[in-house]
Amino acid sequence: MWKKAMGIGLVTVLAGSLAACGGSNSNSNAEPTPSGSGSPSSSASASPAASSGEKKTIAYWTGDRHDQEYIKELIAEFNAANEDNIEVEMTVLSENYNQSVDIAFSSNQAPDLLRIKSGNAETFVKKGYLAPIDEYVTEDMKTKFSSVLLDGVNIFDGKLYSLPNSGQTLRLVYNKDLFEKAGIAKPPESLQEMADAAKKITEAGKKEGAYGFALNFKNPKSAFDRSVREILSLSGYQGLGFDYKTGQFDFGPYSQVIEYFKQMYDDGSIMPGAETLDIDPLRAQFAAGKIGMYLSFSTEPGVYKDQFPTEVDWAAALAPTLDGTRKGTSEIVSAGTWLGISEKSANKDAAWKFMQYMYGDEILTTYHEKGFGISVVPSIAEKAQNPDVPGMEGFLVGEFDSLWPVSPVVTPEGATYGDDFFKYMLSGGDLAKITEDLNKRYNDALTKAAEKGDVKVTPNPSFDPAALKG
Repeated sequence: MWKKAMGIGLVTVLAGSLAACGGSNSNSNAEPTPSGSGSPSSSASASPAASSGEKKTIAYWTGDRHDQEYIKELIAEFNAANEDNIEVEMTVLSENYNQSVDIAFSSNQAPDLLRIKSGNAETFVKKGYLAPIDEYVTEDMKTKFSSVLLDGVNIFDGKLYSLPNSGQTLRLVYNKDLFEKAGIAKPPESLQEMADAAKKITEAGKKEGAYGFALNFKNPKSAFDRSVREILSLSGYQGLGFDYKTGQFDFGPYSQVIEYFKQMYDDGSIMPGAETLDIDPLRAQFAAGKIGMYLSFSTEPGVYKDQFPTEVDWAAALAPTLDGTRKGTSEIVSAGTWLGISEKSANKDAAWKFMQYMYGDEILTTYHEKGFGISVVPSIAEKAQNPDVPGMEGFLVGEFDSLWPVSPVVTPEGATYGDDFFKYMLSGGDLAKITEDLNKRYNDALTKAAEKGDVKVTPNPSFDPAALKG
């Protein structure tokens, strides 16, 4: 049985990763669920080397697009070289990844391997989607990963379900050319400064079709989870609406951020058609020099190197806070998990062979060095070189980055906070009543989930967001 790991272990590793990346960052230049748009896309699979036995086809599902070309290369190499007649097929899903997984399992069409993130690991385990991997993990792998296996992230009820690879930081991504054209000297430090900057950029660039701000509002929750989450964590609040001190949901701070988003929308500073804008079309517009700033994960540098090459002079900075002061730290997200085997898979042994291949040192090191994620594995972080990706320097782990405790995941009756707050952005209404209703519905769902044993909530009145250090 695996022992419960201390959360501080992963923070220490990230500090090591920082050293491997070349030092800390502070202030303006200091982590799905990035994913893409459209229908699922599958990679073409190379024919495996001739071998005996029936071919085993392994379906791997992921919501990540930023690393898909590299993963396709790895799959092709594995398919061509493995001697077990295993052929892996990857499917890249849109932003509704978790919903697609639910549908697949309910209709007996589940894949063999799943991309897991810290935000869905517990849910997938509770729903019976994941198989424990304890019997597969070798002694060498135990040594390699043991210091960064966390209870509630990798381990549930003493069983191991996933292994770590990398984490993602969150930043404000901004077009330096548009900032200069609008006479803005530096990235905004407060939300009012961000709203003012967005307005200036729009006024200066509107004739050329450039706007100050954008987010992938086709999926409001995804848009807010890559933006409001960062703003709130730096402001001293948990970024998904949960209050660790009370053990309850409180969307009051969240609503304060939404007020500024609405201000930008009302000013005309947000790119038109935001309601239908998905993340890849947003990236394409940014690469074309049409967006002044947006917030997203440390996957973006790789996107602009490979998927949407750009000549735009851009950079990344810590997000603004509610009032311009930092009372917390930027949350490092999706740290601690990567791949998991489906409980429904008829080819678990074959799935593990591919999974073991993916966790090889060379692949993990290259994953970090290509800028797809910041390694949290000690042996990898110690030897990996700085990611050779333009713009990555703004995303490296620094003194204002840290791990936050995992917040409970619940499904409320009715609309999500993403849908309700986005509706308010577009149409207005009584924000206080909207916030009160969200608090009630989310806390009702939390109570029900706790009674069923799906989540465990323990209030921590002494919780100090400023004490979380990376």
